Amino acid sequence: MKHSNISIFVPHVGCPHMCSFCDQRTISGAQHLPDGKEVREICEKALSEVSSPENTEIAFFGGSFTAISRDYMTELLEAAHEFVGEGRFKGIRCSTRPDCIDFEILQLLKEYGVTAIELGAQSLDDEVLKLNERGHTVQDVEDACELIRAFGFELGLQMMIGLFGSTPEKEWSTIQRIIALRPDTVRIYPVVILKNTRLGELLLSGEYKPFSFDKAVETAASAMALFEESGIKVIKCGLHASEFVEHDMVGGFYHPAFRELCEALIYRHNMEFELKSEGAFPKTAVFAVNTTCISKAVGQKKSNIIYFKELGTDVKIIGDDSVPKYRCMLRR
Repeated sequence: MKHSNISIFVPHVGCPHMCSFCDQRTISGAQHLPDGKEVREICEKALSEVSSPENTEIAFFGGSFTAISRDYMTELLEAAHEFVGEGRFKGIRCSTRPDCIDFEILQLLKEYGVTAIELGAQSLDDEVLKLNERGHTVQDVEDACELIRAFGFELGLQMMIGLFGSTPEKEWSTIQRIIALRPDTVRIYPVVILKNTRLGELLLSGEYKPFSFDKAVETAASAMALFEESGIKVIKCGLHASEFVEHDMVGGFYHPAFRELCEALIYRHNMEFELKSEGAFPKTAVFAVNTTCISKAVGQKKSNIIYFKELGTDVKIIGDDSVPKYRCMLRR
């Protein structure tokens, strides 16, 4: 059964740092802080609408959950916990900073039915973390991951592509280090530069020169493919479509269908590899992909079909449930 979340946004509050890219109210679209009463209302409504609550988690996103005041965090957890258990939701998911995790906090989260913790690692390069005023180190990420694993929580990591001071080589290193940490899930966020942020100021001054949009797509596509091959589920790639983001962005790598662009590129590279292994490109080629991935292989607006057509090959995509995700098989 497909997993889903009941997302409750807790905008920037309690976090000890304002990172270079951060404007959580814009990113989440949330303009106020939910209280326990509102959490109960959201959960009650969702419980009557969700078809499979046993595969659904209540998710606190948008800020650094374990950095908010203890009383406020407990208020939210108490409200959510009432809707966890038999016949209700599977558990609670939250996102937080790597340096806001310790033994006592994890004990508390366990008591209230939290099942998954996502860490905003963003980069696993200390220079990039410092330049973007993250306020934590790579070691903090590694220590938090180890502790979360020891408590038996599902572990998620979030990475950002294209931060100030990063390079494609640093991104590659971060991808490899994330794989070594063995998270269960990953979210990939290409940087979106918002006005009224430090990144926005650096962009306007010319000090920050992001790499190209195509390079961001290529990097994210490589990350997706490597994570999936390593057994790490990519549960998000790109920010969700939002009128707030589109209104406030001044640069970066935003596209409402960013994940689809990445998946199409993965298939393009794999199909191209298969064709090159045959020697000269044929006039026609038939590729089998997983039935659920036909549109991904075809690409947005048939971009992959057009790409190979311009190289002299008419490509046809067919479905085959035996082909793994992101793989393709050349049929003769």
